[in-house]
Amino acid sequence: MRIAIGNDRNGMEYKNRLIIHLEALGHTVINCGTDENFPADYPVHGEKVGKLVANGECDRGIVICATGIGICIAAGKVKGTRVGIAYTDDVAKLMRSHNNANIIGFGQDFMTYEEVERRIDIFLYTDFAGGYHETRIQQIRDLEDGKSISQTQIINEENKHTKGY
Repeated sequence: MRIAIGNDRNGMEYKNRLIIHLEALGHTVINCGTDENFPADYPVHGEKVGKLVANGECDRGIVICATGIGICIAAGKVKGTRVGIAYTDDVAKLMRSHNNANIIGFGQDFMTYEEVERRIDIFLYTDFAGGYHETRIQQIRDLEDGKSISQTQIINEENKHTKGY
């Protein structure tokens, strides 16, 4: 798998460790982040990851800053990206299975490296479930194109997302 990874200086430590981990698993990693311990604009690095994923040059993306929020917002502004912060293992799985997310984000100041590595592995090896989730993905695409969307018919009133499975 080709994976783009981007960061500002607040995500540099984890980025460097993750590149080693991902390459050891056989992935090709494209470094879109800063490698200097100097202030860097996280939107620049989030956009680079977003563009590589959206245009198909990379299969997935990873973004890291201090909180994960800013760089996720930036990467998510690129049309064709679906980005979220994996704040638990279950969320890392659901981002893929329900939302077909293609970029995962982290806040280096708020998560341990071990949590981040584990959640990336979950994210990379979880497939999109498809089915009724595809309707929601199409709604997101429609929003990107400036189209109006509306509530669809509820398939099953008993479908509650406690733990999301």
